[in-house]
Amino acid sequence: MNTSRRQFLTNTALGAGALGLFGPATLAAGKEKKDNKDKPPTPSFVTGQPKFHLGIVTYNIAKDWDIATIIKNCTAAKIEGVELRTSHKHGVEVTLTKEERAEVKKRFADSPVKLWSLGSAFDFHTPDQAKLKKDIEATKAYITLAHEVGATGVKVRPNGLPKEVAEEKTLEQIGRSLRELGVFAGYLGLQIRLEIHGGETSRVPRCKKIMDYADHPQVGVCWNSNQSDLQDGGFDANFDLVKDKIFTCHMRDLCLEDYPFRRLLTRLNEINFTGFTFAEIPESEDPVRVLKYYRALWLSYQGLL
Repeated sequence: MNTSRRQFLTNTALGAGALGLFGPATLAAGKEKKDNKDKPPTPSFVTGQPKFHLGIVTYNIAKDWDIATIIKNCTAAKIEGVELRTSHKHGVEVTLTKEERAEVKKRFADSPVKLWSLGSAFDFHTPDQAKLKKDIEATKAYITLAHEVGATGVKVRPNGLPKEVAEEKTLEQIGRSLRELGVFAGYLGLQIRLEIHGGETSRVPRCKKIMDYADHPQVGVCWNSNQSDLQDGGFDANFDLVKDKIFTCHMRDLCLEDYPFRRLLTRLNEINFTGFTFAEIPESEDPVRVLKYYRALWLSYQGLL
């Protein structure tokens, strides 16, 4: 009798302790878990270690830097690569001699900064066929320059839709021009990267049509982080239209809350993107510090810092 009574008291105490252990907060959490069992999980940052890299476009933060300054500042900020926009102080233009081109190639090759791309301003939407032919030939000269200075590709762009020409005809003309350039670049092992650009041509479905007309493995797009990416079905729908053709990526200030930059980086990682994401940001009186902050936010958006 005494043993049974002692056992009863022991069990009662344990039960009371358990109730104390699982107090109101714990019980509420259990109820919340039950209520949320059908809700989708909170999105993660990225899946796995990203394979892509961070660089800068010399437009505009580095427009007044020569090559030595570009290498120095990018190295200090741990920026891995650069896209040299035409007409800037770096002076990497088609007017360079063979010896000067070799020197540019050597200076980047001897540094931790990769010369990844040359940024041209050719666009191919003109209805003037003589001008179109001239622009295509000029782009070929620029592709040759890229090859000889050690870049991996050339950025071009669409920049408008002439009102006097049917839209589809212009998109086809741009695409066929890019195909011709893709063939030329392919012989040199380079890529043609169409920046998703222009008031009307920055709409991703239009660039998708251009890619369809180009239909060449060396021709792809430079994702440009435009607000128009959020139209036509939204960000993911637009990204999916060209995800197999994204060769490079331009990004504005990552602090801008009106664009899903974290989602962009996540999607790039999902498609195993291995190219460069380029910061295309305004100039600064303290550029290295700004670039260090940019890199920190770029890493943080990926859950890496």
